[in-house]
Amino acid sequence: MVTGYRELAELLRDSIRRGDYPAGSTLPKQEELADRHEVNIKTVRQAVRLLEAEGLVTPVRRRGTVVRERPPMKRLGVERYAKSKWKFGGLVAFAADREASGREWTPADQTQTVRLVEADAEVSQAFGLDVGTQVYERSRLVKEGDSPTHTLTSYYRPEDVQGTPLVDPTPGPAGRGGGFAVLTIQGLEPDTMTETIHARMPTPDEAETLGLPAGEPVVVLRRQTFAEDGRLVEFARGVHAASRFEWSYTFKIPD
Repeated sequence: MVTGYRELAELLRDSIRRGDYPAGSTLPKQEELADRHEVNIKTVRQAVRLLEAEGLVTPVRRRGTVVRERPPMKRLGVERYAKSKWKFGGLVAFAADREASGREWTPADQTQTVRLVEADAEVSQAFGLDVGTQVYERSRLVKEGDSPTHTLTSYYRPEDVQGTPLVDPTPGPAGRGGGFAVLTIQGLEPDTMTETIHARMPTPDEAETLGLPAGEPVVVLRRQTFAEDGRLVEFARGVHAASRFEWSYTFKIPD
């Protein structure tokens, strides 16, 4: 006999992971669960809310509690930025992730909005500019089919990208090889990169944009890309749906 909502949640969690309730299926009705496990409806609701917060299930109107699809896509580490991909193969980073995960993709999976904005404190500090200095902002929403996976917003000095495909708002990558190829043509070939990531709960706008269920966190990325001479050529911020990626890093262990 179940003694509380945490124990019930554990039983349901194990059933989902065993495949008793496959992705896309619905859990039994709450009344049925209450009868089966000899608990009250309040206990069932608390257990379901806990599974919701873990990203395992989501309530769908007129269907019930649906087990979420959880096929995480590989989000490659250094390999996604290999010059063999974007400089010589014409493959942009998000597409490299898709191919490594065996997923189909099209350039239209990435939207694009470009505008001149005033640099905020974080952007200005990254570039060594005064707050309020104008920079180009290039915002992308990336989807897999109809499901958003992440947003990525890059910032550039106007003199580095003016008149290039990086400031063309046409949806999709900025031409063959994407933004890094464009910077290379400008004499600013990316050479070194620093990525910093952390997890947090999404803002309401982020949850809406990414179509997140209640309780799912996001992984926030900050990326600094430098040319060989140390010049910062791109500062980027990304927000990723936590359940939709499996972050993967392969590297040689330093001496």
